[in-house]
Amino acid sequence: MNNMLEISDLEYYYFKSNPLLKNINLNIKKGEIISIHGSSGCGKTTLLRLISGLEKPKKGTIKINGKIVFDKKSFVQPEKRNIGLVVQDKTLFPHLNVTKNIIFGITKSNKKNIIVNELLDLFKLKKLENKYPHQLSGGEQQRVALARSLAVSPQLLLLDEPFNALDNELKKELQNETKKIFDKNDQTIIIVTHDEKESIFFSKRIFKIEEGKLDLVNLN
Repeated sequence: MNNMLEISDLEYYYFKSNPLLKNINLNIKKGEIISIHGSSGCGKTTLLRLISGLEKPKKGTIKINGKIVFDKKSFVQPEKRNIGLVVQDKTLFPHLNVTKNIIFGITKSNKKNIIVNELLDLFKLKKLENKYPHQLSGGEQQRVALARSLAVSPQLLLLDEPFNALDNELKKELQNETKKIFDKNDQTIIIVTHDEKESIFFSKRIFKIEEGKLDLVNLN
């Protein structure tokens, strides 16, 4: 089994006469990074929410690592899908310091300290481990959010406009650091972005959602 994600004939709508997403088909190989872009409100974030289980499709099939997580007979809850999700507002816990934010959700208690220390080093957060979110810059907060998403060893990582709130200089720096980490960990990732340059930087395959349809972008 080489595919981490398989989506077939997926459809989602608020009103059946006007589907937000229609006949979505997508296969992603293990270790592959793809990007999805499109205009605001086109359904990019909704697609991530459908994959993660935060929304339920109206029809179609979703398989993750060969296991059906949604079809007309099945629906696997989000917490059982082993998916990491990072959104643009970071959603760190304000009452927890950096270490406790990263450690949140790790169930292997005997390995918590090992995992956290590795991620603190990987994301250059060691000097910030005892600081709280309000004491961090935007880039530092985003590094914590990314580290936390990797702490639970997700089989699939979903990033929703992860660098959108950063200024251009900080964005470029964090993109470079993050790309190295993703390549090192052989992560399977979907990045949703409105930035075509960001899509090209991270991905060999880029898709666009337009009028509810998902199409591969020809970069030639």
